[in-house]
Amino acid sequence: MLDKFFHPISDFIDDQLDHTKNIISYCYEGICPQTGERFSLPRNLLIEKIADQLMKLLERENIYNIEGKMYGILLVENNAHQLGIIKAFSGKLNGESYLKGWVSEISGKNAIALAENLTIAKLDQIKQEIISLEKSIEREKYENLLAESKINREKMNLRHQKNRKLRQEKRQLLGDSISTEIREKLEEESRLDGIEKRNFKRHWQKSLLPLQEEILNKEQTILKLKEKRKELSRNLQLQMQNAYSLTNFAGLTLSLSNVIEKDYIPTGTGDCCAPKLLHYAANNNLKPLAMAEFWWGKDSVSSNKIKGHFYPACEDRCQPLMGFLLSGITSNLPNLTNYEIPIIYEDEYLLVVNKPSGLLSVPGRGSQHYDSVESRLNLKPVHRLDQDTSGLLILAKDKETEGKIKRLFEEKKVKKLYHAILEREITSKTGIIDLPLWGNPENSPFQEVNWQKGKPSQTHFQVIEGNRIQFQPLTGRTHQIRVHSREGLGVALLGDRLYGNSQQVNRLHLHASKIEFEHPVFKILIDLKSEIPF
Repeated sequence: MLDKFFHPISDFIDDQLDHTKNIISYCYEGICPQTGERFSLPRNLLIEKIADQLMKLLERENIYNIEGKMYGILLVENNAHQLGIIKAFSGKLNGESYLKGWVSEISGKNAIALAENLTIAKLDQIKQEIISLEKSIEREKYENLLAESKINREKMNLRHQKNRKLRQEKRQLLGDSISTEIREKLEEESRLDGIEKRNFKRHWQKSLLPLQEEILNKEQTILKLKEKRKELSRNLQLQMQNAYSLTNFAGLTLSLSNVIEKDYIPTGTGDCCAPKLLHYAANNNLKPLAMAEFWWGKDSVSSNKIKGHFYPACEDRCQPLMGFLLSGITSNLPNLTNYEIPIIYEDEYLLVVNKPSGLLSVPGRGSQHYDSVESRLNLKPVHRLDQDTSGLLILAKDKETEGKIKRLFEEKKVKKLYHAILEREITSKTGIIDLPLWGNPENSPFQEVNWQKGKPSQTHFQVIEGNRIQFQPLTGRTHQIRVHSREGLGVALLGDRLYGNSQQVNRLHLHASKIEFEHPVFKILIDLKSEIPF
């Protein structure tokens, strides 16, 4: 059985003892709920190198490019001290749980497969009943009659208003000379309007009330069906959680519900690639050395996942399992300070690094967005680059230096140049794009041109050759170059998943290639350049 899933490293790379095994880019961590002990498993540059080769293999097979999905690989050592790779995908791939060469779903789900199919059938039946009740003839008739009554009421009210105005004008015209006969006639007209209004209300109530009662009865039935659906789903989830058994490296096996002792466990917990890999390794005496998870297939804008990018354990489904799954691991892990980000310049006051594409400048919300330049180096960036943008980033080593450099940015005394590739060539060769930018809170993270709410934003551009271009931002707005390129030049940057069309490109082709400023302490010109990676 093991031969089906254990792949020698030579299937992916030639150098098995690559020095990059000691350079960590992320660490899977968790606290064992039974012992309170913290365990870690790295994602290092070696496993990323292997993952890159796997991505090249996936690119050749169409089945892996249809839907977007998280994939994982685990570097392991077997009892014969041989290094190998096991691999898995999250959930199902194109509706299939089993695929040759891939670690399948955690055992236990098959035990309740019949119950799952029956429950799904019942849930579908309830869904159809709810749809039928929501589209009932009574509801449609009620809405039509209600619309008709509103139109007739408006017509009647307009007529009554006109009558009332005429009566008021007649009273004012006649004044004190108005006769008893005319006064009584006007009062009678007013009473007749009131009678018509009351009769109108009774008539429509008589027509609408029975339908309202029918609709109310059906809405109560819908609520009961929804409660029944919720209960069926809850029971199925509990069955699945109890059926799923996870094993860790300490030799302990527990059901999913015992590992996560909470009233609510998200659907799909245990189906992700990381739990599949760790559970399989623990059950087959494979020592885990490093793990990597990456997104492959179509980009997912909604979940902010990009094809070919690495990601940490997901916060809702994987992270709560990590402490248990990693328990008993005996790897001698390198110190986390071995994180490697290329340093371009350093002194006792500041640091300038070459940020790679795909790495955040500062931590985002949630543990899945913690990995960043700031968290790796434990220093504060004084400005930011988009996650997808690579290039020069300044970090301060103390608060005073941070404040001084930020003032340089505010006073526009920092010169930055970006190198980019456009999706196609343009006719203009040089110029300034002047378009105000605004971040619509209802469409985050997208930025847009807005002449009423936008902040002034200017970017100088100069075509270098073909579709290669250089940008110099004169202001510093979020996504400024990306939006100015699309809206000002009429063409997006190559690989821009938010504003462009080139979905098959693995990265955004935007690089902060040059930065120039006066050192806040030494008062000398710092002029730094970074090699363009594309």
